[in-house]
Amino acid sequence: MDARTANKVPDFSAVRTAMQRYVDQEIVPGVSWALLRGREVVDQQCVGFSDREAKTALRPDHIFRAFSNTKIFVTSAIMLLVEEARIGLDDAIEKFLPQLGNRKVLKQGASSLADVEPAKSPITIRHLLTHTSGLSYGIFDPGSVLFKGYNEAGVLTPLTPLTGMIDKLADLPLSYHPGTSWEYSVATDVLGRVVEVVSGKPLDAFFKARIFDPLGMTDTGFFVPEAEQSRLVEHYIGADVLDPTKPGLTRAETLPYPQAYRRPFPRLSGGGGLVSTLPDMLALVRALVPGPEALLKPATLRQMMTNQLPAGQTIRFANLGPMPGKGFGLGGAVTFAPTQFDPPNSIGEFQWGGLAGTHWWICPAANTAGVLMAQRHMGFWNPFFFEFKRLAYQAVGG
Repeated sequence: MDARTANKVPDFSAVRTAMQRYVDQEIVPGVSWALLRGREVVDQQCVGFSDREAKTALRPDHIFRAFSNTKIFVTSAIMLLVEEARIGLDDAIEKFLPQLGNRKVLKQGASSLADVEPAKSPITIRHLLTHTSGLSYGIFDPGSVLFKGYNEAGVLTPLTPLTGMIDKLADLPLSYHPGTSWEYSVATDVLGRVVEVVSGKPLDAFFKARIFDPLGMTDTGFFVPEAEQSRLVEHYIGADVLDPTKPGLTRAETLPYPQAYRRPFPRLSGGGGLVSTLPDMLALVRALVPGPEALLKPATLRQMMTNQLPAGQTIRFANLGPMPGKGFGLGGAVTFAPTQFDPPNSIGEFQWGGLAGTHWWICPAANTAGVLMAQRHMGFWNPFFFEFKRLAYQAVGG
């Protein structure tokens, strides 16, 4: 970055205009965002509504369902424990969770859960952080053997604690041999239980002591207290799940399950259980930008933001296929080759998001980072997000 770029006053009007257009077209009910140049906040705005029907304007203090934005909290917790030498990245999972040792793997083309062979290697902490463990989710692959197995076992139920989830997983095979492929999975929920075992604290207590309180995060947790529920953004679903640009939004108050995020549930889901606000998410993202006030050491952050997948491999989702140019670090995707949808200067960007359209990213090479918050079901990597990021990178001028 030259001196003229570093000193220019960014113009974020194009970002706001574009996001307002998506609100007006009924693609998203509202959008909040904050952008960093280095560690400095250079833009923070809200457009649209927290409640479309009541015409309640979106504010910075509104609370969002983080869904998979929760995963970066668990990753940070694990890496804090790694820095303290209480966990090793290549430790086998059975060191902490004996039930998950001696895994079985579905054979190629398996037609039942019984069609298995012994795993060639154990699951490691690194496999879990990179979604290369062989675990699945039971969400994205309908019709598959594991989809049926995960759903019949109730792996994702919020009604059992993390210990119950581990017991259910112990009886299910892996989808592939650990370290040989990539599949988005319940791995981060498993890591949440590892945090509990190693620290001796429930996951929420560890988060509070080591992340929330030190960073001044006052509105992040596994549910919204009753007195604050007026600040919870309404959840909407689009007119057509297969067409994210089709106008029309309908309230989806019972997704992902009735009373979700409005009261405590036994399951403290490290994969998708938190609620948070724009300022709170921004506090965490700023703390993960390499620098003197970072939550983790520079070498730890570099490792997290380094693609861990073998050359030639990218992340992929069932029914969508491979995501070109996207590898995976420790807890987030890493862009190694920007596509036409990405900012051209986003090589090395570390990022992830949630099912309802919350996103975070950090790009050391472009000297920028940010948080984007929306509440549209299936809003992960929606077109509004790609346009936002291209315009945001341009405006920040990294």
